Amino acid sequence: MTQKTRILVAVIVLIVLVVVVLGVEALRRAQSEPTLAPGSIPIYLDGKLVGGFVPDDLSQLEQVSFVDAEEGKTQEGWRLSDVLLLHVKEKQLDPESIIVVSSSSRNKSAELTWAEVRDPANWVMFDLSGRGTLKLVSVLERLDIRDEWVQDVDRIEVSSP
Repeated sequence: MTQKTRILVAVIVLIVLVVVVLGVEALRRAQSEPTLAPGSIPIYLDGKLVGGFVPDDLSQLEQVSFVDAEEGKTQEGWRLSDVLLLHVKEKQLDPESIIVVSSSSRNKSAELTWAEVRDPANWVMFDLSGRGTLKLVSVLERLDIRDEWVQDVDRIEVSSP
């Protein structure tokens, strides 16, 4: 075996090792759950943690607003659909996918379909409360008054149909 052949074999072995190490690392990262910062609102897809966010993370999203019918106050914040799409691919969401937004401190939740959430006319969105926590508001009949809103949201679960 010539010197050139030995060097070529060594380079090929080195390249194969690098590819194997990178492949194993990518597989490990894909299978591990994300680490959330304290106070983050976790997002689960079919029972698996896929990400989370704090209200400050939403500054990159477009803000929208509507005037609530009950008190005539402006509700301003971020669409739930935009928040979900930060961590869930749209192809993973079927129009009949169930989205549950809940607050453990208030023992309250709202169940919506992806079709309802993504429809801009429903104004399904998060608004900041006076305490800096998120509340889920909407013009949908079951979420259009203050008593029906989910305040102090601390969990989002998405389930495939």
